[in-house]
Amino acid sequence: MRKLTRRQQIAYQLGLAFIAAFVLLPIWGIIYLAFDSGVKGWPTTFRVWPEQPSLAVFARVWERSSQNLPFVSLLQNSLVVSGGAAFLSLVLGASMAYAFARYRFPGRRVGLFGLLTGALLPPVALMTPLYVLLTIIGIRTSLFGLMIVYTAFAMPFCIWNMRAAFQAVSPELEESAFLDGAGALTTFWWVTLPLALPSIAVAGLIAFLIGYSEFAMGWLFVSRAQNVTLAMAIAGMIQGSYLESWSILAALAILMSLPVVVIFIILQRYLLDRLVFGTV
Repeated sequence: MRKLTRRQQIAYQLGLAFIAAFVLLPIWGIIYLAFDSGVKGWPTTFRVWPEQPSLAVFARVWERSSQNLPFVSLLQNSLVVSGGAAFLSLVLGASMAYAFARYRFPGRRVGLFGLLTGALLPPVALMTPLYVLLTIIGIRTSLFGLMIVYTAFAMPFCIWNMRAAFQAVSPELEESAFLDGAGALTTFWWVTLPLALPSIAVAGLIAFLIGYSEFAMGWLFVSRAQNVTLAMAIAGMIQGSYLESWSILAALAILMSLPVVVIFIILQRYLLDRLVFGTV
């Protein structure tokens, strides 16, 4: 490996510092806005430290975030919709992904191409058929209907990701289980699934984030304020005319990001353990 000269090292360090500042400054801007109770309306200047440090903004957001709903209600709606979408995407997609990975059947390539097309299509392309279908069933304006919408968005990606994970598991391990008398379901549950869990966890996290952060399509399938999610509340505050201060928006954004950070930390520790000991 070629050793860098002092000038090259300085250039690399300056480049990395510029990238870090480009990423971290907007994040710090949100943080100082959330803790600054003196901001009224739009922020006009960037400060390194809040002018009036206070937790009053967080207390205000916790009690009444948007649509006269407390933060807990909005968070509950978001977790139910996004968590349910992730769960359905993994449960319903695991069997299909395993079938595409292990078996050869007529229409296999057409099915894979259809799933790939569904993963590449923008969500707005599915808006009309989902709207008509959920209206006919009678669940369009419910949280369960919104869960189905996000499941339809996330499932193609989950199937492709889990298919690659199942293909990476050696078929000899499954054959050994068959020789020991295990059935197909037992082999899948105790042999194939544990070895593919890291990739499945990544697919579940992506599916969760799709439902947790989406807001544009949600307004089409939500007609009651009680079913508004956190992402929809933030989007409504930006587009509406009732935003008292951007400090409220910043505090709500920070509170919204905390569950995602906690889930990522939990999955990160789990993924590291599985990547180190999973193949053994």
